[in-house]
This record gives sequence, C-alpha cells and structure tokens, in this order.
Amino acid sequence: MPDERVEAAIKNWAPRFTSQGVDYNDFYRTTARVEKWEDWCREWLVTGDTHYDLAVKAEASGNSISAGEAYISAALCYHFGKFVFQDFHDEYMSAANKSVEAFAKGLKLLDPTGERVEIPFDGATMVGTLRRPVDIKNPPLVLLLPGLDSTKEEFFSWENVFLKRGLATFSLDGPGQGECGYNSHIRPDYEAAVSTAVDTLTKRKDIDPNRIGLAGVSLGGYYAPRAAAFEPRVKAAVGNCGPWNFAECWSVLPSLTRAAFQHHSGAKNEEEAKANANKLSLEGVAQKIKQPLLVIQGRLDRLIPWEQAVKIVDAVGSNAELAMFENGNHVCNNIPFAYRPLTADWLKEKLG
Repeated sequence: MPDERVEAAIKNWAPRFTSQGVDYNDFYRTTARVEKWEDWCREWLVTGDTHYDLAVKAEASGNSISAGEAYISAALCYHFGKFVFQDFHDEYMSAANKSVEAFAKGLKLLDPTGERVEIPFDGATMVGTLRRPVDIKNPPLVLLLPGLDSTKEEFFSWENVFLKRGLATFSLDGPGQGECGYNSHIRPDYEAAVSTAVDTLTKRKDIDPNRIGLAGVSLGGYYAPRAAAFEPRVKAAVGNCGPWNFAECWSVLPSLTRAAFQHHSGAKNEEEAKANANKLSLEGVAQKIKQPLLVIQGRLDRLIPWEQAVKIVDAVGSNAELAMFENGNHVCNNIPFAYRPLTADWLKEKLG
C-alpha cells in the first residue's frame, strides 16, 4: 500500500497533472510504481527520461514536431516529479534543471516566437516565457501567474489557449516560484514582481503595452487580483481558485502543500508558515481593484473553500464577476474544457 503522502498526491493531483498535459496513462503507470513518497521524484524522472530519449531520436531523424512534443512531455514529468518535493533538495534541483532544459528544447522546436526573458528583481532573477500569436503585429499580452510550486514549464498547453485567440502570453516564475524561487521567497506584495515584469515587457515593440491582462491559478489566483489593485497598467484580471486569506484555508490544506508553503515562504516551522500565510490576504486590498475582475471557483475545491471566492467578489463590488462551477475542483482542473475557454475569451473581450 502506498503511504499517506503518495495516496494524497494521487487523489488530489490527477486532474492537475493531466489538464496541464501529462498523459493519463503516464500518470497511472508512474504512480503505480510509487509505494513511498521518497520514490516519487525518482519514478517521475524515469518516465520523463523515456520521453526525452524519444525526443532525441525524433530530432536526430528530422522529425522536429514529434521531438518538440516529446521534450515538452519530458519537461512536465520532470516538473511534476519535483512538485512539492522540496525536502529532498538534490533530487528537487536535479529534476528542476532537467525540466527547464527539456522545456527550452521543446519550445524552440514547436514555437519560433517563444523566448526566454530574464528580469532582475530584488536580488534575484525572475524568468518568463514570452510567446506571441502568429501574424498579429501588436497583440494584447496576458501574464500567466503560477501558484505554489508551480512554474512556467507547466503552462505550455495553457498558453496555447490564449495564442489561438490572438493573445500573447508571458508565463512568469516570480518570487518563490521556479527558477526565481531558488534565490527568493513567496511575498504577499506580488504586485512588485508584476510591475517589474510590466516595466520590461512594455518596452518591447511586439506587444501592445496598453492591453495587458493577468490570469492566475491557485495561489496565483491571489496574486492576480492583488497585482491588479496596485498596477494600473493591468486592464483586466482573472483569479482562479485563489484565497481571500490563505491562513483561513490552512486547516484543510494537505500536509504536502503546507510543507511546500513553509519552504517557499522561508518559514522555520509550521507556526511561522501559517503566520506568513496570514499575510497573503486581500483584506483592504480587493476594494482598490478598479479593473474588470473575473473570479473562477470550483464549489468542490478541497484546498480553497468556495466561500473565499465570494469574499473576494463581495469586496471588489460591481467590477467583479463570479463564475462558480458546481462540479469544479481546485482550479477546476477536472473541467478544463469549461474554465480555460472562459478565461481566454473573457480576457480577449476585456482587452479588446
């Protein structure tokens, strides 16, 4: 029998992994090999290496699309292998580096517009993936904001939803996230990271600096409304299953999630971690949001109770819309066919 952490991971994450592009069969074949949490990353790397080897062979044969797709599959496996696996630092970092490398190879083959952008920020370096729709000179830009231990390498298929609708995307590793998280911690004032990214991106000639939106998922569903409250260059924002106050959700979070937040927030123990979580609050902030805000929530969300979304919408007032999915889980990853088109279509409309 798998241990409690493995069982919790399988129960909570299957929709998350598969909606982001992990093959359903890969998920179940890989997790079936895991009995102890300590084996989680190792087995996901085995699956990732299978895809990476296929990518290398396809590239050598001149089959660039097959190679690119296999590299992206490998990157996802490596990423999810180290997902909330921070207690095993060497394995975590090895998997993270493999994910970044494989993703870069896949992006180069599949999207010639794809570009890695590095942005200095408060002693660290934020890293983002910029992608642009084909044949649109100055498209609107949507910053995609990950959640806890989520990274830009997770967002390739998510980015495609926006690109098909004529929106450029910038998937951001901000403070405490991905490559930036190697030298930084989660901070409640995420608007500082967004504003710094916007400073850099609005200097470019290949996006429209006057049509910028945000879409954040999970903890990114807190970051997006938070940034909108303080950054007037953001014209519209979507928050998906983000907390009103993260500490209010603490008791229902899985142990793996609490441990990951403790690590990424720089806390010494769980008590300090919960205190840090209490700083991630939209109290007194949501009322400052003047842009259109769409809040997406799954009523079956076991991490962020649906009442948190209601608090956000009530505080923002008439500028906010609530899309409550009765059968949706956390981030509504069990119904991506519903929340993803809604997000992209809504932002396309609001950004013109």
